[in-house]
Amino acid sequence: MDQSKDQSKDQGKELSKDQGQDQDQAKDPAKARALDRTMEGAKDSASAKTLWRQRLRPLRLERARPCQAAILAGARRDLLGLLPPGTRLGLYWPLAGEIDLRGLADLTGAAAGDALKDQLALPAVAGAPGQATLAYRAWQPGEPLEPDLCRIPAPLGPALAPGQLGLVLVPALGFDRQGIRLGSGGGWYDRLRADPAWRAVPALAVLPAACLVEQLPRDPWDVPFDGWLDETGVHPLAPDWSPSPGWGRPA
Repeated sequence: MDQSKDQSKDQGKELSKDQGQDQDQAKDPAKARALDRTMEGAKDSASAKTLWRQRLRPLRLERARPCQAAILAGARRDLLGLLPPGTRLGLYWPLAGEIDLRGLADLTGAAAGDALKDQLALPAVAGAPGQATLAYRAWQPGEPLEPDLCRIPAPLGPALAPGQLGLVLVPALGFDRQGIRLGSGGGWYDRLRADPAWRAVPALAVLPAACLVEQLPRDPWDVPFDGWLDETGVHPLAPDWSPSPGWGRPA
């Protein structure tokens, strides 16, 4: 496990190069206004998303540490009732600026049955070049991890089927009221959730509330999420969420 922590630190250092370059821009009002004008003039979705990332990456990096404890507390309070019995919770290995939810592993409760540490999963990107995909694998704290194709620590076991996941939590740079998540640009989660079976698994974006926006640029392949988790708790987009399997948006 210590080796995996070192790998995560190395990955975080690499990502922090761009984050550090953008942070001064977020704190300088003149630069922020200039970026706003550039965003308004973006001709296509890819350009607009790039500009949103330039704006939101340093903001999330700035807000993640102050919001960490509150977001974890909200997750501990709200998530057990949303996880159907016998299913796993999909987490993620946190990189620089991402909220660390691995502390959920010590949760226990009637809604979760056994300790939640026995019901967790982490994503892993694997496959031949040009054919790699993201899959979830069962994970318990303390188990050995190895870097996946994105050099992020990942479990070693077989891929889980969609029906084995009851809820997935995904880090986000930004999120809007239509359920559109802005990530780092790899497209791994969009490709996974293009499969109707994975689309049926409820998914929440995780980010500080400061990174919520009214509307993000959207591509045809962007699959809306079911809500988000921030420092005030879980926020569903549908009014009739239920902890039963299949809850959330229709596939």
